[in-house]
Amino acid sequence: MSTPQAPKAIGPYSQAVVHDGIAYLSGQIALDPATGQLIEGDVMAQTRRVLDNLKAVLEAAGSSLGAVLKTTVYLKDMADFPKMNEVYAQYFTADPPARSTVQAAALPRDVAVEIDAIAAVSSDR
Repeated sequence: MSTPQAPKAIGPYSQAVVHDGIAYLSGQIALDPATGQLIEGDVMAQTRRVLDNLKAVLEAAGSSLGAVLKTTVYLKDMADFPKMNEVYAQYFTADPPARSTVQAAALPRDVAVEIDAIAAVSSDR
């Protein structure tokens, strides 16, 4: 599934796949969905754009940030962890999901952060 509210996939993959009530979201990077271009800014600005992109995909899949079960955060530099974490905490304020955070040797388009997610989907859908 896909939504124009998040950046188009830049390869042969889906923004998300929903199976048996679970949404599996592909990693999002700090692309502006309107232009397909990387946003300008530090890891905090990139993290905000990434989480906004994930939120849009979640909503299109019939889910929400509150239904996220697990995320994986990939950082270009683990020294950016405190800044990424500060923004992340603004999006997951109560009962945050399980999370892994790793430093990656390289990320698409040399971004500072990429995040993927797994979420429950509303049974109303």
